Amino acid sequence: MRLRRYCVKIALVYDRLNKIGGAEYVLQEFAALYPEADWYTSVWEPSQAPFSRLWKVHPSFLNKISLLRTHHEWVPYLMPFVFESFDFSGYDVVISITSAEAKGIITRPETLHLCYCLTPTRYLYNDLDTYIHDPLSRLVAKKLRDWDQVAAIRPDIMIAISEHVKKRIKKYYNRDSEVIYPPVDIKKFSVPIHESKIINNTSEFYLTVSRLVPSKRLDILVQAFNKLGRRLVIIGSGVEAARLKKQAEKNITFLGKVADEDLVKYYQGCQAFVTAAEEDFGIAMVEALAAGRPVIAWRKGGAAEIVKDGVTGILVQQGGSEPLQRAVQQLDTMHISSDLCRESAEQYGRNVWRTKIKERIEAACKMK
Repeated sequence: MRLRRYCVKIALVYDRLNKIGGAEYVLQEFAALYPEADWYTSVWEPSQAPFSRLWKVHPSFLNKISLLRTHHEWVPYLMPFVFESFDFSGYDVVISITSAEAKGIITRPETLHLCYCLTPTRYLYNDLDTYIHDPLSRLVAKKLRDWDQVAAIRPDIMIAISEHVKKRIKKYYNRDSEVIYPPVDIKKFSVPIHESKIINNTSEFYLTVSRLVPSKRLDILVQAFNKLGRRLVIIGSGVEAARLKKQAEKNITFLGKVADEDLVKYYQGCQAFVTAAEEDFGIAMVEALAAGRPVIAWRKGGAAEIVKDGVTGILVQQGGSEPLQRAVQQLDTMHISSDLCRESAEQYGRNVWRTKIKERIEAACKMK
């Protein structure tokens, strides 16, 4: 790899390695791109992040307290100290992949710090009211926001995962960034599969794949499909699972986590992928398109960049469950080409991302 001519040693930094989600797939692509790199993070729980078991991970001092490995949210006020305590003096390039504090690391002037920004910290800015309620927590959030403003200055280069995130970086951090869309393993979802019991047993169904957390607004989907009476399959787990199951009628099925092979079958077998979340990008939407299935989503966030309204899906104005109900009914009257869906997903392929990210880092190394 040409990068070795300019940069010898690389470190990768992530906020915390204790879960699996869309961001964690991005981490795995960075690990594949730089397999010899060291990883730094606040807390590491391999049982919750099995993909990282073979990485060279350096967790912070917080990792010595076992409960904090899965409950990092108990000590948000310690995170600035955690990331400022890491020593990167032995590295030529440090890449922070972050939606929170990892961008706040301190590096030497001669070390290149590139930040792959998943989003400005949601619980400090646009989702503050969703996550923070009591006065003490709001005071802590204000202090963290002050630190976050300083942290956002530290990277030499900031790359956003979407135009939507680029605008938020400008709004909250007042700095420019460039866009390199995150990688998606589109080939896995576009390879034809044989008919399976999974598809036969579910007949016609709609699909969503998501962590079951408040910001994903699964409650709106549940309301919509309760009224529609159509089959909705929800894949994913999270703290909202019990509450959502209580709200859901019998036409809504919760499957929790499923094997990768089964996930592909659900994508390819659904009528359409539906989401009520305002995504920073939306890897699951791209996976659905790669499987040849249309997407119904809000006309906001990453969906507005990924979905071509009327061509690869339907974009609706945000406003509760009724617009989603109408969109599902509208889809019945439309013909969406599976081939066009697959073609639209090509621009987000892993090889496209690898080429762009390598070229950007190599160019930055030459100038450093």
